[in-house]
Amino acid sequence: MRSPRDPTLFLPALALVCGGLLSAPVFAAAEPGASTLVLVVHGGAGTIRKQELTPELENEYREKLAEGLLAGYRILRDGGTSLDAVEATIRLFEDSPLFNAGKGSVFTAEGRNELDASIMDGATLQAGAVAGVTNIRHPITAARAVMEKTPHVMLAGKGAEVFAEREGLEMVEPSFFYTERRWRALQKAKEKERARQEAESGDSAEATGRGGDLGTVGAVALDLFGNLAAGTSTGGRTNKRFGRVGDSPIIGAGTYANDRCGVSGTGHGEYFILYAVAYDICARMTYQGASLSESAETVVLQQLKQAGGDGGVIALDTDGNLATPFNTEGMYRGYIRADGVPHVEIYQ
Repeated sequence: MRSPRDPTLFLPALALVCGGLLSAPVFAAAEPGASTLVLVVHGGAGTIRKQELTPELENEYREKLAEGLLAGYRILRDGGTSLDAVEATIRLFEDSPLFNAGKGSVFTAEGRNELDASIMDGATLQAGAVAGVTNIRHPITAARAVMEKTPHVMLAGKGAEVFAEREGLEMVEPSFFYTERRWRALQKAKEKERARQEAESGDSAEATGRGGDLGTVGAVALDLFGNLAAGTSTGGRTNKRFGRVGDSPIIGAGTYANDRCGVSGTGHGEYFILYAVAYDICARMTYQGASLSESAETVVLQQLKQAGGDGGVIALDTDGNLATPFNTEGMYRGYIRADGVPHVEIYQ
């Protein structure tokens, strides 16, 4: 762990939106010799067809991703920790109906919203997670509370909710997470499921509606102290059953951070669990001496793709290198460095 240095002051300028690059307040560079600060985020990977994404909706995504990047950046700029930046950024995304996390979470087969989240501190290898919660407004904050205030790594369901309420976290009625867009996605998934069952004259596998799952959010940050943190939050998969939990709250699958590497994933969670995707990327750097980009691309573009697992990751190392590979048509993603300019992308 490197020694902290005092951050310098920064002066904001006007925001500018231009094509695939979304620029907002520009700040002066950090003092010479100061540690690099970087924040990278994602808002989900999957079938994001440009012809089906209206210019208005695309701008909404770009603006919200940039807003999240700037919120986390201000924390890092002012000497806040990578954990603080990751939590604050994901909380902002959880409050947006654009993403499949928090307010915009998808529905289960029973018509419920069951939310998962995790966070990990690379400096200490401490982590926390919640799974299957229904009335915690910010699951990422609950995950951090599990990490800092219990001897456990994950709490699930009712137990996690009781814990969050006792800790004074903001609780809401389950109806708070209802959005018409996600409800329609559930009905569409059920219609496809019924049609498949009729065609097969028997039971069928879970129909997820694919596009309705988009929007799992994540963030990885490098602070002025040289420490990494990663976090992920999701509503899971449309029409999921039987208390299904994906990779997002599982340390090593959807989220991982150590003193060299931080990763947050998005995609078909079962494959991320089976291949321990987030941990594998960091492990390849440690045991094979591979670079961050080599490790991330090998896992996502080769291993996952060959297995049939859709998705992508955001990854960051302590030198400030980042990687955002995905094997789908698009992934909402962005990054910001010490200059304070947010860069947002959706397609290849």
